Amino acid sequence: MPLARRARRRTLDIWPGFVDALATLLMVIIFVLLVFVLAQYFLGIALSGSERTNSRLSRELAALSEQLSLEKKANDDLHGDLSRLSVQLTANAAERDSLAHDVAALSALKAELEAKLGVAAHDAEAERALLSQQIEALQQQLAKVAAALDVSDKQVADQKVQIADLGAKLNIALANKVEELKRYRSEFFGKLRQVLGNRPGIRVEGDRFVFQSELLFDTGSAEMGMDGIEQIRRLAATVKQLDKEIPKDIAWVLRVDGHTDRRPINTPRYPSNWELSTARAMAVVRTLVANGIAPDHLAAAGFGEFQPLDAGEGDAAYARNRRIEIRLDQR
Repeated sequence: MPLARRARRRTLDIWPGFVDALATLLMVIIFVLLVFVLAQYFLGIALSGSERTNSRLSRELAALSEQLSLEKKANDDLHGDLSRLSVQLTANAAERDSLAHDVAALSALKAELEAKLGVAAHDAEAERALLSQQIEALQQQLAKVAAALDVSDKQVADQKVQIADLGAKLNIALANKVEELKRYRSEFFGKLRQVLGNRPGIRVEGDRFVFQSELLFDTGSAEMGMDGIEQIRRLAATVKQLDKEIPKDIAWVLRVDGHTDRRPINTPRYPSNWELSTARAMAVVRTLVANGIAPDHLAAAGFGEFQPLDAGEGDAAYARNRRIEIRLDQR
């Protein structure tokens, strides 16, 4: 009995110890878990701060990389500028050397010019003295000329009087010649009327003897027909007779003017009325020369259709404007 009680006591005595051990172990485990949880918590906080730090550092690294890239580009630009400045500096140095050479040349030229200027000043002084002598001599000559001009003024006044007298005499002589030529012109027209008769197509217009073109030429032609040649022969005979009566000191000329009507002409021989009127005047002049009239007393001119006697239209006006005019005139 006592053994059984002791056994039961021993059994009962182990269990509380076991419970205490388990409780202790549980508390240790709980403590370890608590420590682990706290360690995880603090480790999480540390890791989170590290990630934020890493992120910030990454951003800073990116910013630094970008800034490094910009600095590198700026460095390249600076190298380019430095190269250009080096080239420009070399050019400036060459230009400076050239300018220095020019300055040296100019300095030498300046020295040369100063030397020449000294010589020129000496020569100028000598020349000034010579000019002074020449001016004095000229003044003496001017005094002599002024004295001579006083004498010449009287001679000029006398000569002006003589020139005025000569001009008056010349005007009188010219007027006499004109009057004399008018008298011979009147005689010329009178004799022409007697020679040529009162034929239709021949008339006097002021101081001109007028032949209608139809009496001398065919339409559109400057070839003179036989009747026209006969009329010009009579005219030539009258002119030759008059030439014997006109004094040799009267410069006279028989002017032959050709005129057409306004109707245009365009042929290979006569492209316009200018050519036709001139050719007709020349035909009359050649016939006069062939009949003994000196060429130096003849002149020919063509006026085309530009000096009509009748501004009207129609055959009558056209016929009146187609004409050869002959005038005794002065040269």
